Amino acid sequence: MIKVENLSKSYGQTQALKGISFEVADGEVIGFLGPNGAGKSTTMKILAGYLLPTGGGASVDGMDVVKDSLEVRRRIGYLPESTPLYTEMRVDEYLRFVARIRGVEKSRLKTALSRVVELCGLQRVVGKTVIELSKGYKQRVGLAQAMIHEPELLVFDEPTSGLDPNQIIEVRELIRRLSEEHTVILSTHYLQEVEAVSTRVIIVNLGQIVADDSQENLVSTVETRGLKARIKGPADKVTAQLSELLPGHPIKVLSKDGETTLFGFGLGSKKKDDSFIGDAIAQLVVKNGWELHELIKEQASLEDVFCKLTESDRLEARHA
Repeated sequence: MIKVENLSKSYGQTQALKGISFEVADGEVIGFLGPNGAGKSTTMKILAGYLLPTGGGASVDGMDVVKDSLEVRRRIGYLPESTPLYTEMRVDEYLRFVARIRGVEKSRLKTALSRVVELCGLQRVVGKTVIELSKGYKQRVGLAQAMIHEPELLVFDEPTSGLDPNQIIEVRELIRRLSEEHTVILSTHYLQEVEAVSTRVIIVNLGQIVADDSQENLVSTVETRGLKARIKGPADKVTAQLSELLPGHPIKVLSKDGETTLFGFGLGSKKKDDSFIGDAIAQLVVKNGWELHELIKEQASLEDVFCKLTESDRLEARHA
């Protein structure tokens, strides 16, 4: 569906994209992640035909985004970060206007409008002018305009920006439903969005792709964060014996509740360390007649992967 080869884009002396390459197959839901200024929106704008690349190329369904720009746009539903709305128009008027521009046949116009109004939950506001709408409803109208011509590919750039938690959940569910019938590329710096809907993750940093894989495979490259154990026993004695039992493994008292203490354990460099520590803690608790109320292995997350791979960006910003 999408093929990007050595794509680059410069704004004067600033190089926003530095020769990135990736492919997206039909039916995939791609989470396009990166910190602010990483090159996410620039990539989306080039794919949607809003920007010309400086070098390299990209194609959608075999058609070049520059040479076949009009045809590519017909096949794409695009929601940019700043939702493009005509605020003086009623919602239904605006969506009909977009549908006509998108080439939706007159005989299908009513059905197309009803479909996106229902999908995006716009029934309550369809007769209102856009300027009357809340930020959440304006974003829904933006999603509706991207889908009204039933494109094969949906490109969403920060689709939940500025929404409240309930609206974010609704948009995530909508994207999840859309992914059953469309190829979706979702550009965002919100990790929760990608975790909730994507089948594959591409991470960009400083204009370059630093990761491209499934969530599961990416997370597996990061070591387990640590362990937590909630133990009922004399805190000082428990701490002393744990420190003696596990030299080289940082131990922290995370919280206390009466006679029960929550400990956090740092892990070593070996993959087997987490199971070794768990067994050792359990044996020590039994030996001393204490009570082990909880033993939790803290799994690595996509956030850990993201922070690890974009560390250079954060360090550069810190010293700027």
